[in-house]
Amino acid sequence: MTSDDQRGRFLIGGKWIAPSGRTTIDVVCPSTEETIASVPTASVEDIDAAVGAARNAFDDGLWPRMELAERISVLRRFRGLLEENLELVAQLVTSEMGAPISQSRAIQLGAPLALLDAYVEAAEQYPFRSLRLAPTGNALVAREPVGVVAAVVPWNVPVMAAINKMVPALLTGCTVVFKPAPETPLSSYIIAELLQEAGLPDGVVNMLVADREVSEYLVSHPGVDKVTFTGSTVAGRRIAALCGEDIRRVTLELGGKSAAIILDDADLDACVEALRLGSLRNSGQICTLKTRLIVSERRRDELLDRLTGLVRSMPVGDPFDTDTQIGPLVSERQRARVEDYIASGRHQGATLVTGGGRPSSLDRGWYVEPTVFADVMPDMRIAQEEIFGPVLAVLNYADESHAIALANDSDYGLSGAVFSADIEHALAVAGRIKTGTVEINGFSAGFQAPMGGWKRSGIGREGGREGLGSYTELKAYGLPREFAEALR
Repeated sequence: MTSDDQRGRFLIGGKWIAPSGRTTIDVVCPSTEETIASVPTASVEDIDAAVGAARNAFDDGLWPRMELAERISVLRRFRGLLEENLELVAQLVTSEMGAPISQSRAIQLGAPLALLDAYVEAAEQYPFRSLRLAPTGNALVAREPVGVVAAVVPWNVPVMAAINKMVPALLTGCTVVFKPAPETPLSSYIIAELLQEAGLPDGVVNMLVADREVSEYLVSHPGVDKVTFTGSTVAGRRIAALCGEDIRRVTLELGGKSAAIILDDADLDACVEALRLGSLRNSGQICTLKTRLIVSERRRDELLDRLTGLVRSMPVGDPFDTDTQIGPLVSERQRARVEDYIASGRHQGATLVTGGGRPSSLDRGWYVEPTVFADVMPDMRIAQEEIFGPVLAVLNYADESHAIALANDSDYGLSGAVFSADIEHALAVAGRIKTGTVEINGFSAGFQAPMGGWKRSGIGREGGREGLGSYTELKAYGLPREFAEALR
């Protein structure tokens, strides 16, 4: 691995080249507040070069014209290389964004490997071509690669998001301009190197880091056919507007304020244990986390007692300590944002049950105590806005219809959960929640399922066959009857 040498360069057209400008971004470790690296930021000239390389690789290169099995072979080599370097990448993710190391190994890296496997399996079964014969005509219906993809990934799950965007794009035959978040570029350099080492042809994946202004130039570039973005709803709205100008294809996986409905027959011990990761993994910095907990007035106190016990059982501290479950937030700005929401909850009359401050035992690092609010009203900011930190809001319902109304009282619709001893009844309740995914008793839908949001949580889906389909365009070929029948 030569990533230390490459950090001053960009991967464009199969070569690590010097940036056209001299502007850099410092990468700061959230647990120590120390600068651990500096990387260059791209100019519009660098974007032009990266898009041009991807364009050439798509229009005239081998990758889109390879057999699917050949593309799968390259991505399987990449998977093997990523697994070999799992510890290196996990250490980098913890260094640059503060995820507890045990979660970096299992969630930030282990999960992406499983996701890659799921995409390969889906591709092997995907109907890239199908024949439709009818009296009105004979069609060969093809799903062909959409073209050059701008893949813009967030800082909270940098490897997972990179896999979730680049792997389906590559499987379908697209080429990619990969832009990691400025907060977490170090792990992305490794990803780019491993893809190159796995045998991707020159220009199929190009990687550079850019600030907001230059990133806007990328997503509106005339050489880009599709944009895939994960991040805030505010940024997603801007990207949608830019892509709308040119009717550019776009997939947006945006914010969430997901609700967990806890029915009266739920096993509260099992429910709260599921919320350890379901509500607080990655120190609360995951868009699908269940941060609104909706419980009946009858079981409110029982739930709060167990949540208090849960939070106190989760060590806060050095993210490189394997015992740590809550690490620092990614940046000083993010900590200030979370603290502003905590102050808002107090000001608007919610009851602070536990947490609410900075850990007294830690004198550096951007830490916030895991925090639980009770008596939260649905119009409070902490009930309506995405906080992206370890802050949970407990709301009370009078009856089941009220619980569903509270869950749906949100601009977001990314994820959700229902807890109940009666699975059939839980499914019936889940069917009335306006969201892209609903977990029953904490069980994941898995990587073979589509993931994405309703309402302001996004456009399109990632994962499974649907995730592959978002990188294709449909084309119908009209054929003579005899020729079409011969294709059966």
